[in-house]
Amino acid sequence: MAVYRFRKEELEAHLNRNALWGIVYGDMMSYLMILFLIMLSAALTKEVKKEERPMVEESLMQIQQIFGAKPDKAYEAKKSRDAEFIKTSKALQGMQSKDMNVIATEKFVQLQLGEGVLFDSGRAELKEGAEALFEPIAKEMLNPDNQIRVEGHTDNVPIRRGPFKSNWELSMARAYAVIRVLESLGVKPERLSGIGYGEYRPVAPNDSPENRAKNRRIEINLLRSE
Repeated sequence: MAVYRFRKEELEAHLNRNALWGIVYGDMMSYLMILFLIMLSAALTKEVKKEERPMVEESLMQIQQIFGAKPDKAYEAKKSRDAEFIKTSKALQGMQSKDMNVIATEKFVQLQLGEGVLFDSGRAELKEGAEALFEPIAKEMLNPDNQIRVEGHTDNVPIRRGPFKSNWELSMARAYAVIRVLESLGVKPERLSGIGYGEYRPVAPNDSPENRAKNRRIEINLLRSE
């Protein structure tokens, strides 16, 4: 009986031809893994808590890059903006004082300044020395490109004399006065906007002098970029 002997080159070629299925199988498993990771990322993004979402998104982005995905420039830009916002938020929270209340949320940082330290009753011109209160605020708000919304609020006591016909007009004029100061301190005007709510957004019932004083306020909101 004749025995066929493979030469070394023929044997290697024969084995390589039979191993092609392994390459195809390996590619198919890799694609399936990527598909399952994409499905997992979609599910996790929907179910994860809001405060944990940045951490999950970062982990998923790293997994995708391991499999050859190119860095997402939009994601990297958003990550940089978020980091700058968080840094500024912490700095502003450190300014909490008897004259300024600070409220920080996921979407904005709000600085509340009472009427007493900024304006005389019924007036929209800043008191002498009041502009100095805005210098550290403007300094911290210079770097991020986030929008800044200034809101004016009053109590519900009707205006009976003076240049303003209503609390609405007074609140808008006060918001504008603060905007002008922030702009003069270097904040870009395209980042600034203002609104006057008059007596219609109270933080306390207008049933006592103390509560009415709480409602007469300016709020400066640093908004988180979407």
